Amino acid sequence: MVPFLIILVIVIALVAFVIVTYNGLVSLRNRIENAWAQIDVQLKRRYDLIPNLVETVKGYASHEAETLEKVIQARNMAVSAGSVGEQAQAENMLSGALKSLFAVSEAYPDLKANQGFLQLQEELTGTEGRIAYARQFYNDTVYKYNTKIQSFPANILANMFKFTEREYFETDDESRGPVQVQF
Repeated sequence: MVPFLIILVIVIALVAFVIVTYNGLVSLRNRIENAWAQIDVQLKRRYDLIPNLVETVKGYASHEAETLEKVIQARNMAVSAGSVGEQAQAENMLSGALKSLFAVSEAYPDLKANQGFLQLQEELTGTEGRIAYARQFYNDTVYKYNTKIQSFPANILANMFKFTEREYFETDDESRGPVQVQF
């Protein structure tokens, strides 16, 4: 009778471990999906602001067509990016293009005084802050998830149930930090 109870306790403990670990992995995976959705919302907001900003600048600096074209091209690449890595690379290009656009705006005092341009700059700066926060939350969640699926004994269940590592949303050295906006 005693050996049966010991085996029963071990089986119950093992089943409880599997359930708790699996549910923890699912929870982290879903948290990553939610975090990515939050990044996506902020990126879409950014993409929606950019055409208005380009049109405003175009009215004052029409001969800066090359800079404006680079911003539009970078935006289009970012909109069509697929994986997290592709998205990060496209966002790096877009950040660089926006920095160039804001640098061009410094040469046009009338543009810098335009209320529509100033409001768009302010909205874009706020959006950049929300993107940075969402990216940090996403990367923190990916860190927790990746650590859990690589740690023993959870890695055994992770492999059995095909939980795979997730990619971080990283920026390159040139685009680290927010878009520089100077008034």
